[in-house]
Amino acid sequence: MERDYLELLELQQIIRDGVEEAVPGIVRVRAEVASVQQKTNGHCYLELCQSDERVQLAKIRAVIWRSRAVSLLKEFAKENGAPLQPGMALVFEGRVNYSEIYGVTLIVEGIDFSTTMGEAELRRRRTIEKLEMEGLLELQKELALPSVPYCLAVISAPDAAGFGDFRRHLLENEYGFAFDVTLFEATMQGESAPESIIAALRECVAGPATAATPDAILILRGGGSVLDLACFDDYELCAAIARCPVPVFTAIGHDRDEHAADLVANSAVKTPTALADLFIDAVAAEDEQITSYASRLKLAFTSKLAAQTAFTDKLQHRIVFALNHVLTAADARISKLETRITAADPRLLLKRGYTLITNDKGKFIKRAADANPGDAIRVLYPDGTLNCTVNGKV
Repeated sequence: MERDYLELLELQQIIRDGVEEAVPGIVRVRAEVASVQQKTNGHCYLELCQSDERVQLAKIRAVIWRSRAVSLLKEFAKENGAPLQPGMALVFEGRVNYSEIYGVTLIVEGIDFSTTMGEAELRRRRTIEKLEMEGLLELQKELALPSVPYCLAVISAPDAAGFGDFRRHLLENEYGFAFDVTLFEATMQGESAPESIIAALRECVAGPATAATPDAILILRGGGSVLDLACFDDYELCAAIARCPVPVFTAIGHDRDEHAADLVANSAVKTPTALADLFIDAVAAEDEQITSYASRLKLAFTSKLAAQTAFTDKLQHRIVFALNHVLTAADARISKLETRITAADPRLLLKRGYTLITNDKGKFIKRAADANPGDAIRVLYPDGTLNCTVNGKV
């Protein structure tokens, strides 16, 4: 039976023949460099593109083989004062190659060294100039992050690896610090990204009445090509970030120059995990400060307690000394009184050979006038008592 279909390889070979017939030799192509990857094996892989203000119009892979890359890239850097990098719009000379496996690739054999700035870089610079002219570059810098940032609003794609890395790194921190992280979903690349991120910013600030205002808003991307990240040079998005009443932090994850969104944000770091570290370090610094205060309070309390104890001990010593002095004086007085009492004891007089006379009621009779004839008296001797009666007075 005759086949009514083509094998995939057959289709690819037809396309290859058509491409090679349409572009048979060396072609000069003007395109913007979207990405550059210099491999260890010496080959240099490029992504070339063409775009208008917001939309990517065309894209193609390109390669400079090792046999040509070393000398060509060295000569390019020497002539232009900078290496081949994203954002440059150049005229490339090369052959169009079609592979049944890899598709269309431009094999670069030469570069026109008359470089011009790419459209993406022009848009970026125009955005920055406009933001600066309107005084928007420094607005976010005037907002202060709370000492202990707890409520964090994150704007990201829900399935983005960068968001997962950030969340894991933040919540599994070595100190055990707790954070409240709320995700506000947004499109993070393409033509609709600026509008989507702006809507998420508004939702972060004007959420439900019961929701707490976030301490900070975090815009996470996690890297991408120049074209993927071009939305972060959009003027409307950057102006919305600048005017946001809450501190906005960016971690777009790129190695090239800062995007306009980074410049207008309160602070910008390269990667989501670095942003997680920023907040962990902020809380750790406050925790260290609190610990320092606690140590100082403890030291002050201990010093105060030691001083109070010393004062109490001194006061106690003075009280004991004064009490001992009083007791010693009292003992001396008591001893003196005891001596006087002892000296006045009538029994001592009897032992010395004296006699004592009392009336019948036991009151001493010291004078003759104190007794009358007929009174009963007692005469006390050391060895006994005589009961007598007064017969008369002389």
